[in-house]
Amino acid sequence: MWTPSPALIARTLRPENSPCDRSLPPFPLPHLPPRRPSSQNKVSLRSSRCACRAFSSSSPSPSLPSSPSSSSPSSSSSSPPPLPLEGVKVLDLSRVLAGPFASQLLADLGATVIKVESPSGDDTRKWGPPYVKNEKGQETSESSYFVSANRGKKSIVCDLRTEEGKQVVLDLVSQSDVFIENFRVGNLAKYGLDFKSLSSRFPKLIYCSITGYGQGGPRSSEPGYDFMIQAQGGLMSITGESEPSKVGVASTDITTGLYASNAIMASLISREKTGRGQMIDVALFDSQLALLSYRAQDYLDSGKVPERLGNSHPQIVPYDSLPTSDGHIIVAVGNDNQFGELCEVLGDPSLSCNPLYSSNPLRVENRGTLKQLLIDLLSVHTTKEWLAKLKSNGKVPFSPINSIADAIADPQTIARGSIVSVPHSLSPKDGLRL
Repeated sequence: MWTPSPALIARTLRPENSPCDRSLPPFPLPHLPPRRPSSQNKVSLRSSRCACRAFSSSSPSPSLPSSPSSSSPSSSSSSPPPLPLEGVKVLDLSRVLAGPFASQLLADLGATVIKVESPSGDDTRKWGPPYVKNEKGQETSESSYFVSANRGKKSIVCDLRTEEGKQVVLDLVSQSDVFIENFRVGNLAKYGLDFKSLSSRFPKLIYCSITGYGQGGPRSSEPGYDFMIQAQGGLMSITGESEPSKVGVASTDITTGLYASNAIMASLISREKTGRGQMIDVALFDSQLALLSYRAQDYLDSGKVPERLGNSHPQIVPYDSLPTSDGHIIVAVGNDNQFGELCEVLGDPSLSCNPLYSSNPLRVENRGTLKQLLIDLLSVHTTKEWLAKLKSNGKVPFSPINSIADAIADPQTIARGSIVSVPHSLSPKDGLRL
C-alpha cells in the first residue's frame, strides 16, 4: 500500500490558495496502483518532453487512473504497453529545480511520485511572474516555473518539525522504492531522515541526495544555486562575448537532475541483482564540472586555459553565427566536405581550395581572416534568402536564430507533438499547456 495519512492535503498542482491555506478541500490520497493511461487520456512521452523515446509511445497525464483494473496487461488489446517505471514509488522531498526535475523525469517514465512540501510550499511556487492562467485568463498564484518541473506528481503538505509530520514521512518511506532530497548536508539527520538512519530500517531504499557540493569536501556544508555554480564551475568563463555570462536556462540544475534520474534508474537495476538499495550523492558542482566536457579536457591536455569565443567553436571553423544583410544565421560546418558545399552556396567554390582554409586545422588557425571573408559573402543577401539557398542545397548544417515563440511554433515542434494540453485544476476546461 502507498497510502498517506487521510488528514493530509493532496493535489496535483496547488490551486490558487496560499501554500499554508488549510481551507483547501482535502481528500485522502488513494491507494496508488501502477500508473497506466486510460484509452481516453493519453499523453505521448515526447509530448511531455521526456528525452527518452525508446519506450512506450504513450504516457499518462498527471491524473491518476480511475481503477487498478486498467493496469492489467490483458484488459484491452488497445491498451499501450506498460511504461518502464510503472510500480516504482518515489518520495520526493526536494525543492526548486534539480531534484524536482529528476523526479519529474521518473514520473514521465511511469513512476508514482509523491512530492512532500513544507507548509510554506516549494519556493518556486512564488517565482513569478508569469503565473498559470485560469480558464478566465486571470493569473493564479501558481508560477510557470513551478509547473515546469512538477508535472505528473501528487503533492502533500507535511511539517517535519512536528512528530506527526516526521511519522507521516517515515510511513511513506516504508512504502517507497526511492527517496529524493536536496537539504543541506546533515540537516535531515535531526529528523531521522538521513541515509544512515533510513538505510538501517529500509535496506532496499534507494536514497538520492542532491546538494550544492556533495557529501564531502571543504564546501560540503555550503548552499548552492545554479547561477553561482555556473560561475564557480567554470562555465561562465567560456560563455558570452567580452563579459562572462550565464546560460539562458538553469543548465547546471537541469544537468544535475538528469544525472540524478540516471543514477536512480541504474540503482533500481542494481537492486534487482543485489536486493539492496544504495546512497546516491549528486552535487551541482560535480555536475557542472562534468558538463565542461571537452573544454575541461582541452585544459587537462594542453595546460592552456580556455577562453570565451562567443558563438565560435574552439576546434571547428566555421561553426558560428554570421551576419547577413539584415540579421544573422547559424552555420555549423563539421567537416571539409560541408565547407566545400558552403562555399558553393555562397558563390565562391574556390575558397574551399585555398591553402589557408582547405582543412579544418588550417581554418582554425586562420579563423579571423576566413570569418571576414564569409561575412563579406553573406552581406549581399538577407537572412531569409540565405536560409532558402542553404535549405535547397541540403548538405550544410544551418539554422535561423529563433525566439522561444518561434521555436514552439516551428513545424518540427508541432509534428513531434512536443506541446500538449493536460488536465489541471486551475484550467479544467482548456487544460494546461506543457
